[in-house]
Amino acid sequence: MDTEFADVIGHDVTTITCLCGNTVSKEGLIQANSQGLPVFAGADKPVPAGLAPWPDDEDLYTLCPSCGRVYHDTVIEATGTAPVAFQVDVTAGPIADAIRVHWELST
Repeated sequence: MDTEFADVIGHDVTTITCLCGNTVSKEGLIQANSQGLPVFAGADKPVPAGLAPWPDDEDLYTLCPSCGRVYHDTVIEATGTAPVAFQVDVTAGPIADAIRVHWELST
């Protein structure tokens, strides 16, 4: 299978346009860990149930909550391209639960 690439401007992960058309300003893209699980950035607060802690090594990924494609931020920042690293199921299980928790905290 050929690698899929999202559009990205420069080397900026906040400018990704996912292959499904989602962007940061549309349905949002979420920072995630290497398993695609949304992470919690609140350093001075406990990690809410369902979310992963911010990675100590800051190895971050960007998750599209619409289609489940996951992009590796380090690759984007280094190359200026946004290949799909892997895809997760956003409709069930821990990923779906974490997305819900993430949006509840964001509102």
